[in-house]
Amino acid sequence: MVIVAILALLSMPAAGSSAVPQSAVAQEYDLKAAFLFNFARFVEWPTDAFAAATTPIIIGVLGDDPFGPSLDVLVGGETIRNRPLLIRRYRSVEQIEACHILFISSSEASRLDHIAKALGRRSILTVGETKDFAARIGIVGFELAQRRLRLRINLAAATDARLTISSQLLRQAQIVRSSRGHD
Repeated sequence: MVIVAILALLSMPAAGSSAVPQSAVAQEYDLKAAFLFNFARFVEWPTDAFAAATTPIIIGVLGDDPFGPSLDVLVGGETIRNRPLLIRRYRSVEQIEACHILFISSSEASRLDHIAKALGRRSILTVGETKDFAARIGIVGFELAQRRLRLRINLAAATDARLTISSQLLRQAQIVRSSRGHD
């Protein structure tokens, strides 16, 4: 059932043809919020990524928060694998302690290399929307192509972070190779 929801999300346009720019942006970020929520269903973390069996799954937003209330509304009261979901917002990478899914806002584009170094090989699913995010520093990149939201996933980066991504999610994404060290 969840994969059906993901497939429906992938096929939805990021913005309607008659939408005004503000509502198109809101619709895009509502869709991205839904993906962040669903990533928790399709990713497995190593056991040492959690202090206890009921430790929450933390979804973090680093930098400017483009989601407004939609991410909080979507995640509020939800649990996955007996773990509650919580949202945290961070102004700098140094504030991040426990985090499992980290959306790195486009406001952080000039600091991506610093962020990658600060996070090291922590077991955090990094998600971003800047150009070539998955190939450059992250694991999952959102890309708008032909008015549709596409996923780009870097499996090598996921392996480095000791994360396992479900084949159900991988089938919906373009797999990219890391360009690290080739910039």
